[in-house]
Amino acid sequence: MYVPDLLVAPKTALHGPGFSFPASEAELVVEITSQSNANHDRVAKLHGYATAAVPLYLLIDRRHSDRPTATLYGEPENGLYRVLDAVEFGRELHLPAPFDLTLDTGTFPLG
Repeated sequence: MYVPDLLVAPKTALHGPGFSFPASEAELVVEITSQSNANHDRVAKLHGYATAAVPLYLLIDRRHSDRPTATLYGEPENGLYRVLDAVEFGRELHLPAPFDLTLDTGTFPLG
């Protein structure tokens, strides 16, 4: 069971007590790497969310090769995602439907 930094799900997913529900009901999961969890977010959670068929996984990676990046994964199949977009901080990243919005990664904090 993962606890993401941010999760977007329809209100209907919150049908039971507490804050637990199947990951497959999420529409978007966002993870922000920290020094202690970067590899876990890049590998284990990437695979876990893809296996659960979460449509979109946004990885905000402040420690990626000394160049902070935002990577959007999508189209999960057989436990794997396709990279939909990857940008260095300072560039725009577009989230497709159902969100259809553009993030300005230049506003993301580096630390």
